[in-house]
Amino acid sequence: MQMPISGRLKQVRSVYETMSVETATLEDLGRQLGEQIADSPEHEAFVEANEAVENSAEAQEMIREFEELRHEFMVDREAGRADRESMREVQAAQRELHNLPVMEEYLEAQEALQERLESVNMAISEELAVDFGGEAGGCCQD
Repeated sequence: MQMPISGRLKQVRSVYETMSVETATLEDLGRQLGEQIADSPEHEAFVEANEAVENSAEAQEMIREFEELRHEFMVDREAGRADRESMREVQAAQRELHNLPVMEEYLEAQEALQERLESVNMAISEELAVDFGGEAGGCCQD
């Protein structure tokens, strides 16, 4: 004997509600993870270091000069006009920028945060048996 339509609708509704609760729980966990990362010492140090770079007139000027040199080099390279000397100029400007104390702190904080995020990615990936950060969401992987 077949179940009346009202009974089947209740079953479908129950399954849908269970799926919604699971989805909400996963989304809540994702938000909690995001909050935990945002509250981590590594993220807080990165935010502070980023603000310090943004507020440093010297760093901003050196970044602008470096980006200009790099852009010119890329344009010259695409046109076949780039030479070793222009590449050395870009590398020297980058070294000078990276040696600025405020940039050194920024780069160290960035590296520490990246390492922390990689360890979180590994923990998630272990449970999924896939490189979560590297492959999840990709469609056409070899």
